[in-house]
Amino acid sequence: MTSVFRTRLGLGIAVAILATSAAFSAPLIHRHHRQTDFAEILSRMNDAAKHLKTVTAHLDYTTVTILVNDKSTESGEFLLRNPKKPEILIRFDTPDPKIILLKGSKAEVYLPKINRVQVYNLERQSGLVQQFLLLGFGSEVSDLKRAYEVKFTGEEELDGETAAVLELVPRDPSVAAQLTKVQVWISEDSWLPIQQKFFEPSGDYLVARYQDIKVNRALPASAFSLRTAKGVQRVKMN
Repeated sequence: MTSVFRTRLGLGIAVAILATSAAFSAPLIHRHHRQTDFAEILSRMNDAAKHLKTVTAHLDYTTVTILVNDKSTESGEFLLRNPKKPEILIRFDTPDPKIILLKGSKAEVYLPKINRVQVYNLERQSGLVQQFLLLGFGSEVSDLKRAYEVKFTGEEELDGETAAVLELVPRDPSVAAQLTKVQVWISEDSWLPIQQKFFEPSGDYLVARYQDIKVNRALPASAFSLRTAKGVQRVKMN
């Protein structure tokens, strides 16, 4: 993936593998009238997207590197406002504090321990923000189908919640070179993602797990700003 997403901007950007490993191996519950169910899922996702204004959630984000058998998890808070012109703030508390702000064509990563802000220009990657970070959050089905081949693979129980599992394969060869497929677990209560799993060609993957999701709460503009210590150093990364 791009350096932006490899530095955990991917949502972005994704979840505690150890805590949810049972969910990945849980058997799918297949339905007989698969096509009808798929159409209903997409319709309900569209309805949810049309009415979505803000999202807050607890986020667990895990990077898994197969070659060295390494798993690293970050946990914190995810905030989203205005999915059509998204403002995203991710505040990681553990294991190390980090704040990621995505607004317009710019991403900023604040590292409090060294009092530094890394600044990324996303102007050429604005489509990736929608395709990765907002996958299922305010994404209309027509947009998903333009970017991905979308399949419904069944249902799973995830922490006691029934979720429809979608598999998305990128249509754009340049995206497919970085991302072979994505699995998205859509809550059949809120019709929003509760988990996303991003697969890279190397076999490495990222997992984002969203819990305690709340939608359409008032979020002031001040919630989407970096509060840094005095003397902060700002570094352009690209």
